[in-house]
Amino acid sequence: MPLPPPDHFQGKTVIEHLQETRQKGAWAAAEIHGTELSGSLGAGTDATRETAIAILLIGLIFLFSPLDPSYFSFFILLFSAGWLIWKTGRSAILAWARLERLHRLIEEERWEIQHNRQQEKEELTGLYASKGFQGKLLEQVIDVLMADDNRCLRVMLEEEMGLTLETYDHPLKQALGAALGTACTAGLALVGWLGGGFLGLFAATGIALVSGTWIVCRVERNRILSSLIWIVAIVALVIGLVYGLSLKLFTIP
Repeated sequence: MPLPPPDHFQGKTVIEHLQETRQKGAWAAAEIHGTELSGSLGAGTDATRETAIAILLIGLIFLFSPLDPSYFSFFILLFSAGWLIWKTGRSAILAWARLERLHRLIEEERWEIQHNRQQEKEELTGLYASKGFQGKLLEQVIDVLMADDNRCLRVMLEEEMGLTLETYDHPLKQALGAALGTACTAGLALVGWLGGGFLGLFAATGIALVSGTWIVCRVERNRILSSLIWIVAIVALVIGLVYGLSLKLFTIP
């Protein structure tokens, strides 16, 4: 005698189950590059700002160290080459991990549709009832959605879990975005150093930081001024810390 299927809702109401599933979808779709912006643009702006900060801190250390500044150009190139490989590889690995989570959710939801159709129908009914559908219209909408497994799967992923599959860039595309962000920032920093020494370096990295923040704010429609103030405050804190430590370390007789 076959065992009865497990309780799909696990003692929760349909609405509670939908809320839990939406949180699960939000976790799976969460961006893990360190920025809210997803995709290749997010990877590129993230790499731009991180590269600018890294080169800026290295420049500060060189400023107070007994090392010959003439070697700094070579050091920027050497550091940028390794940093480029790291940022590109990291971006691709994290994007693949994110894509695997999404594929796992898709397969889990496909299995639910195939084996727990009645529970999935109840979920759809509760979902569309919360949108204002009632009576005969609600029944017709649910019947149409349940008639096609692929359409039902897409609706469950987008409506129940809040996923929009078209917005997820391929991992290699995200890696390319990270590589371009790193290379452009490193190139800008090198030009700034060759053209204006340490002041040129600081100006170039500052331009990269502001540009990356501005792009993110424009796409996310956040307040640019507030974001820039926070970035400047954090950078100032980091610079002050490194400046103080470097001054103390390299001035010891």
